[in-house]
Amino acid sequence: MQKITPFLWFNGQAEEAMNFYVSIFKNSKVLHVSRYGDAGPGPKGTVMSATFQLEGQNFYALNGGPQFTFTPAISLFVNCETQPEVDELWNKLSEGGKAERCGWLKDKYSLSWQIIPSQLGKMLGDSDPVKAQRVMMAMLQMDKINIAGLERAYAGS
Repeated sequence: MQKITPFLWFNGQAEEAMNFYVSIFKNSKVLHVSRYGDAGPGPKGTVMSATFQLEGQNFYALNGGPQFTFTPAISLFVNCETQPEVDELWNKLSEGGKAERCGWLKDKYSLSWQIIPSQLGKMLGDSDPVKAQRVMMAMLQMDKINIAGLERAYAGS
């Protein structure tokens, strides 16, 4: 069992969100669903809590009510290897949500995600500060990260 599991608090959308996330990531599955019974406090038969897995990472979802909402202070960072992977995840996760700068987006449940190509970290960490600065400046102009644009900035072209 995973020692630390992200716990996601929803207001009645835990099952819908879980199914949405599982449909997007290839190596994913629903692990367990607990539903409210006669004792409530939610309507009988609705999801109280659920566990699911995205790319081998376990998550816990709770229909806890309107008391708490997501904030960008916590985001899910997704490391991508190719532009098609960035594009696919960006398009699916941002549908009904909101695109933000530098690879960040909020999905339709207001959960923040960072869809980031692995090349970005390598370029930003380059020992040549001029190259790294050019990449940083290019990234700051992007919503969805464009690998070819980063590579052009890195090369100075």
